[in-house]
Amino acid sequence: MRTSSPVAVEIMKILLIDHHELFRAGLSHVLRKLPTGIGELFEADDWEAGLRRVEQHPDLDLVLLELNAHGCNGANSVKYFRERYPRIPLVVVSGEEDFHVIHKVLNYGASGFVGKSAPETTLLSALKQVFAGDIYVPKQMLQHLSGIENYRLTKRQTQILECLAEGLSNKAISERLNLSEGTVKVHLAAVYQALRVRSRTEAVQVASHHGLLDTSDC
Repeated sequence: MRTSSPVAVEIMKILLIDHHELFRAGLSHVLRKLPTGIGELFEADDWEAGLRRVEQHPDLDLVLLELNAHGCNGANSVKYFRERYPRIPLVVVSGEEDFHVIHKVLNYGASGFVGKSAPETTLLSALKQVFAGDIYVPKQMLQHLSGIENYRLTKRQTQILECLAEGLSNKAISERLNLSEGTVKVHLAAVYQALRVRSRTEAVQVASHHGLLDTSDC
């Protein structure tokens, strides 16, 4: 008698790096609500212990980092992690919610930033976005970056739109405009919000319709 093969189930492996045991416990509870489910959840109470965990489990699917964890050097640790482990998404979940810190963290390659004051629905939504291959930019960051009403774009955002119109990838845009890919993604997210669109194609269509493209900048 033939038996059917078992259905493959995706097993997520996640690491939490935070010096507050109570917060790690709470975050662990929230992560259990992810639709993907969690196969293994690891914890570390400081930066060095977290790096050891990564060495032990190089197949991690996600790392969540508190910038104020013992031994963590803020955004510079994000940069170090991204250079050493480019495959593993790293999301900062921190009480350090200053705009300049958030901008630096995303510029250094974090896959997202979620403030500790955010509701659990925001965290879950952010992680779903990251698992889909996107970068999560918090609302306050987008509002600060765009300052846009009635489709007013900054010069940099207009440049990126022009590059989109040429069909350039994020990597190609970063090379042309001398920006990091993380910075391109942040600006792109602000453009999407300003134009109220969800894709590159829609952004170009809306920008063209409203005369927002300036081919002299890209």
